[in-house]
Amino acid sequence: MTDKIIVKQSGAIARIIFNQPEKRNAVSLEMWEAVEVALDKFAADKDVRVLILSGAGGKAFVSGADISKFESERASADGVARYNATTKRVYDKVEAFPKPTIAQIDGFCVGGGMALAVCCDIRICGQGSNFAIPAARLGLGYGFLGINRLANLVGPAFTKEIFFTARRFDAEEARIMGLVNRIVEDGAVEAAADEMATTITGNAPMTVDAVKFIANQTRKDESQRDLATCEAMVQACFDSADYIEGRRAFMEKRKPVWTGS
Repeated sequence: MTDKIIVKQSGAIARIIFNQPEKRNAVSLEMWEAVEVALDKFAADKDVRVLILSGAGGKAFVSGADISKFESERASADGVARYNATTKRVYDKVEAFPKPTIAQIDGFCVGGGMALAVCCDIRICGQGSNFAIPAARLGLGYGFLGINRLANLVGPAFTKEIFFTARRFDAEEARIMGLVNRIVEDGAVEAAADEMATTITGNAPMTVDAVKFIANQTRKDESQRDLATCEAMVQACFDSADYIEGRRAFMEKRKPVWTGS
């Protein structure tokens, strides 16, 4: 695994950190490939309850593709196809990650960084954060999946403004759009992400996982919704030992001890 992707785990909280601060955490193909490996690992790890994605250095989350790598990674049709297929898999895996995901956004969140943040469940940013998708300034085409994810989050009108103008939006504009859940002081974003992740890990895992699955189903066409699995996950919560533990802990005025079963 490249040293430009840092993978950490502390108890039930896992982290994937984009570690190229000198380039505002621009991402190369090898970095995307390392992220994919980490996603697969954490998705399969039952001890992981929450995943936080962030950028090193405090100046940027992810600022898009590493242009210095274009000549070696995207100079041929095959190279472009491989790069695009890899990024698509990563975005899809973040969106479909079975546990809650938090984007910890310090500073710039541009292009591919916005595409990645939109795939997460929750986005927390600093007051000085900026957001942009500069595709229209570069003549880039932007496919349905990426535009659809953004439109599902902020609506078609704001999506069009983001793409049409290709300008930078500040943190408050992002909050008004619904692009970010919360703004905190610069320098306090990591602590806020950790606090939220810790809060989530203190709740019943089967309930949290079921809500994530069901909420994601609401974004699909009715004909594509897996309502049977939704119902099964809800019933599993009621049939679980955690449901009994939750009731007992409430009555006994203590913190519940969840087993995820």
